[in-house]
Amino acid sequence: MAQKLSGYHRALDLFEGVVGGVPRDGWDAASPCEGWTARDVAGHVIAGQHMIRALATGGTAPETDQEPGRHCVGDALLAWRSARKDCEAALTPEALRRPIPFAGLGELPLGDYLGGYILEPLVHAWDLGRAAGQRVRLDPDLVHHAFATAHVVAGPLRRAGRLGPALPAPPRADEQTRLLAFLGRDPDHG
Repeated sequence: MAQKLSGYHRALDLFEGVVGGVPRDGWDAASPCEGWTARDVAGHVIAGQHMIRALATGGTAPETDQEPGRHCVGDALLAWRSARKDCEAALTPEALRRPIPFAGLGELPLGDYLGGYILEPLVHAWDLGRAAGQRVRLDPDLVHHAFATAHVVAGPLRRAGRLGPALPAPPRADEQTRLLAFLGRDPDHG
């Protein structure tokens, strides 16, 4: 199972690096996520770690989209590391085999879900980087896998109003740019 989670851990590492690079006065900056600040983006991904922990343990998952900055009060890097550590502790072999519901498509083991979950910290690392003025280059292998997940989840997210419409990608754009445009992000934002 460790091999299956390597992409997940690499995406979390990338996100952590971006969180660590946000200047102290950068947390109130607007992000590419409409209506969200840098702190909201970080709080949303932190809440995602709490959600995964709840899936692993059978607990109640927090709401991740309403006022997400509340999950990131004070030192954002400390809040991130604490949530990540708690989540990691819950990802036992038994928990990774636990069946969980997946986007109205039935159930799959939590470990398999995490293979697709890389989309979340990966794209939000870019969002957070843009808010903080960082140039974030995403891991091309992770982008490739995240793009496959995006094609599965984008429709339901758009219907629920949680994802904007796709934007046209420039001709000959690389896969990162195409992924961002597919997810309604302007790669030139910022």
